[in-house]
Amino acid sequence: MKISLTTLLLIISNIFMTLAWYGHLQFKKLGWFQNSSVFIIILISWGLAFFEYCFQVPANRIGSQEYGGPMSLFQLKILQEVITLVVFTVMAIFVFKTDTFRWNHVAGFMCMILAVYFIFRK
Repeated sequence: MKISLTTLLLIISNIFMTLAWYGHLQFKKLGWFQNSSVFIIILISWGLAFFEYCFQVPANRIGSQEYGGPMSLFQLKILQEVITLVVFTVMAIFVFKTDTFRWNHVAGFMCMILAVYFIFRK
């Protein structure tokens, strides 16, 4: 249960993270904030990042062995990285529509899946 809840919260966190980090690159296409300064864009991204942390901090506490969860720090980190890549890929392809998914992306993901296997291996 704790792994599922941690994973769900990290997925939500990563949606906000992707929007905070890359969402502003889509503003021009949408006609939003075209004449805004970089400082305004930073504040908008910062506001989105606040919600990222509202999900990420509880996720890591729930999942961490330090707080009674089932995962080590290395396991939390590799889980986070895999979720980040999956969420980013889905958003880049279906929301931002900026890239296509190629064989080298699949190969890279397979390497990440192997990393998960080795990190979680006892």
